[in-house]
Amino acid sequence: MSKHRTAAPVVFLDFDGTITRRDVTDVILEAYADESWVEVERRWRAGETGSRECLRAQMALVRATRAQVEALVDTIEIDEGFAALLEACARRRLRVNVVSDGFDHFIRRILERPRLGLARLLRGVRVHASHLEFDSRGAMRLDFPYFRRPCEHGCATCKPAVMELLNPERAPAVFVGDGLSDRYAARRADLVFAKNSLAEYCREREIEHVEYERLREVAARLDSILDLRATVGAFKPLPATA
Repeated sequence: MSKHRTAAPVVFLDFDGTITRRDVTDVILEAYADESWVEVERRWRAGETGSRECLRAQMALVRATRAQVEALVDTIEIDEGFAALLEACARRRLRVNVVSDGFDHFIRRILERPRLGLARLLRGVRVHASHLEFDSRGAMRLDFPYFRRPCEHGCATCKPAVMELLNPERAPAVFVGDGLSDRYAARRADLVFAKNSLAEYCREREIEHVEYERLREVAARLDSILDLRATVGAFKPLPATA
């Protein structure tokens, strides 16, 4: 972990299971896909296929109208601490980016709900994710623009490549995630906030990280870490007891 860079950190957030309480794609599959999607998932988790191939195969199994899918997506709640994290980043003038294997159509639909009141805080937040649109017949069309040349792991969105693209000055990178699709990003970050299977992965690989349950904890911890950095010039997690 670099301890000498003084540029303001750049924050990268996973979406499904990190910003949202549930994985959007899993919710859709559980409700509307043929049960064979579970075997496709098993193959991905076993490392037999990449997330790009996994998502293509799974979404092809969905049998639902656009109205049904979007109505279901509208029931998915976000972590109540997301606004607090965005506020903390705004106070520090930190750039915030959402990087996700999930689909941009659903990400924007969820985050732009008027009742969440996030419009001001989302100004300047960039979303890099898989692309989904509905055609005139209501069929889903998928694309994976980040990047068009598949990464070596077959990811739907190559998170390390996006992080490099958005941080050309190589400022300290903060990554917040929760799942196996975040493991390659965690390897590239200077500061990792992890929960669930990502935290387990970090423990197994001895990747330094801060464990969390809710994004409000991330906001408070990040503030403390940046205060410490301003004092001692080091960018690193505080001890777990701090």
